[in-house]
Amino acid sequence: MRVLLVQALSMEEAAPERVYPIGIVTLATHIQDKGYEVEILDMNLAADPYGALKEKLISFRPEVVGLSLRNIDPLANKTSSLIPPFVVAVRMVSKILPEAWIIVGGTGFSLFPERIMLELPEIHYGIVGEAEISFPALLSSLENPPALKGLCLREGNGVKVIPPSQEFDMTHNYLPPSRNLLDPSPYLKINSYVPSIGIETKRGCPFQCAYCVYPDLQGKKLRYRPPAGVVDELEFLHKEYGIERFHFNDPVVNIPHGHLEAICQEIHRRGLKVKWGGFFREDHLNEDNVALFEKAGCECFAFSPDGLCQESLDILGKNLAEGDILKAADLVAKTDVISIYHFMVNVPGETERTIEKGIRLLERIYELHSKKRNLGTVILNNIRILPGTPIETIAREKGVIGPETDLLYPTYYNPKPFDTLRYRLETLHLCKNVFMWQGVK
Repeated sequence: MRVLLVQALSMEEAAPERVYPIGIVTLATHIQDKGYEVEILDMNLAADPYGALKEKLISFRPEVVGLSLRNIDPLANKTSSLIPPFVVAVRMVSKILPEAWIIVGGTGFSLFPERIMLELPEIHYGIVGEAEISFPALLSSLENPPALKGLCLREGNGVKVIPPSQEFDMTHNYLPPSRNLLDPSPYLKINSYVPSIGIETKRGCPFQCAYCVYPDLQGKKLRYRPPAGVVDELEFLHKEYGIERFHFNDPVVNIPHGHLEAICQEIHRRGLKVKWGGFFREDHLNEDNVALFEKAGCECFAFSPDGLCQESLDILGKNLAEGDILKAADLVAKTDVISIYHFMVNVPGETERTIEKGIRLLERIYELHSKKRNLGTVILNNIRILPGTPIETIAREKGVIGPETDLLYPTYYNPKPFDTLRYRLETLHLCKNVFMWQGVK
């Protein structure tokens, strides 16, 4: 059986950044391991994405087409949606190969499985969450599949969604993505901000941030790969493809304590000269592990504390204190590693007092980084309201959204009177950032 996996458009066409689609390559590796003939198309790489899809469908003639919807919109306060181009891709597959089975998945799809399948009758099945076990099992039972974990199937006039898998064994069953299924080389010189090549070291997130869907999609239990296996993958990609920069894709890279440390010790032991970054939890940093991370090639400490003051941190369920943020900033500001910080603006309960506290926190972060000028940027966003999150509940209770609000399309928590606060804080940040790098006091 021929199977084509398609990474649907994941960003606006004008966006310069492209990332290697590790999700579908990992899935393709497992499908190939079961004896199926697999090919991959990343529409994001093509100058004419629909032309590339048409050509691949005609030349390969797959019997099954799996489409991954990774993002439903570009986020970053933008109001454009990635649903329309996804609809075009699904309908093109159906028109060109009407006999092919169409199966959809991906993080974006997993947020709205019923809605998307009801609006797109061309879709035969969907899979919510991780699919390494369910997708190959579905391929062997397309006419009458059993109750596979994460399977979405039509039932009468509706769609039945079976709860997703959250227990895939990352220690014994994980297969490193077979990069010969999709050559990483075209991705290597594309990005200037985030490394285009991702590495997965674990799945799951034990935290309960009020806006986030990771615990629902991956589960709260941490499942992690053996450190030596992670470094084997890094070493292979470095030697085989000359890849020097990586991004660890984990929701939080430095939990549990000891796992990233063991990876770094193995990198150092092998003398592997690579650069990497990821999202770090502030309260899991100390002088020793920060020094170890830098020695092992960390080139970017990315933080997402999100709350600019204690009141916001509490509302967002971060289980952090302002002191944790500043302590982490003080530790990393002493290194030669760039740091970036993500914060959310106009969170529920915002007042003039919390805004003043947030400004003081930003100023303190810049002060800490000013000596070495190693603050890359501060990213300020409004909260994208996603279904099933505490933020959705708060937004409905406060009348920010109503029963008719369609969360499939970009919807942000940004009520008056502070709906322009982001611009005020961005002005502050931009002045501080430019002046810091230019040495202007």
